[in-house]
Amino acid sequence: MQTLADPLRTAVETAREAGALLRRLGTGPLDAREKGARGDLVTAADRASERLIVERLQAAFPGSAILGEEDGERAGDTGERWIVDPLDGTTNYLHGYPLYCVSIAYERDGDVLAGAIYAPALDATFAGARGRGATCDGKPIAVSQPEAVADAMVCTGFKPADYDRNGEHFAHLSRVAQAVRRDGSAALDLAFVANGTFDAFWEFDLKIWDVAAGALIVREAGGTVSAIDGSVYAPGAGSILATNGRVHTEMCAELAIASGAARLRAEILGS
Repeated sequence: MQTLADPLRTAVETAREAGALLRRLGTGPLDAREKGARGDLVTAADRASERLIVERLQAAFPGSAILGEEDGERAGDTGERWIVDPLDGTTNYLHGYPLYCVSIAYERDGDVLAGAIYAPALDATFAGARGRGATCDGKPIAVSQPEAVADAMVCTGFKPADYDRNGEHFAHLSRVAQAVRRDGSAALDLAFVANGTFDAFWEFDLKIWDVAAGALIVREAGGTVSAIDGSVYAPGAGSILATNGRVHTEMCAELAIASGAARLRAEILGS
């Protein structure tokens, strides 16, 4: 069995190689199309990045399972699994907006033990391994210091088609936080919580490949991760709230207020 350093190094090197590919492909035609909901895009670059990642991971860890956003699950027989988002922030990438990334997490027997997030346009590599802390470009990182939401810059994400579910939360936090951002890349938003840029991030309806690496990196940077209602976080289970820990309880309370307003609005409109 490989040591934990091996999957971490593999994740970092593979994410950086895939990111370099994305930079090259970004100068040409991308064959973009919608996968389902409006604004949920996939391009030729997403698919090419995933192919490269799968090839590298299969060569380094033969027998491990791989779950990728574009091509689904490849079975394995070792108890190990890689969780891959080959291009998180596809719409940003398509429009030349620099906040997009590659996210790769390593899981053993159901536990995420290592992860890497590489932002090609920023040339920034975020990484973490269970019990070993979190880094950006090899240097240790830690979550931020604010202790009140009023002093916090927070972030969220949602697709245009999901505005009705998310609008109340965005509006409410805009009234109580120092600032709210919506950047379009959940994995990179989590990395920015880990390095102290954002004080909190929340989002509904994410998939495991969006959050597996980022949630680990936040925790290793000293942050707190839960479901939006404060319950135990389960990867891919529907919602995530990641914070510096100091504003976590208050963020849960503010999001609960917004959730109540959203339910009331839905009831009124449905009556």
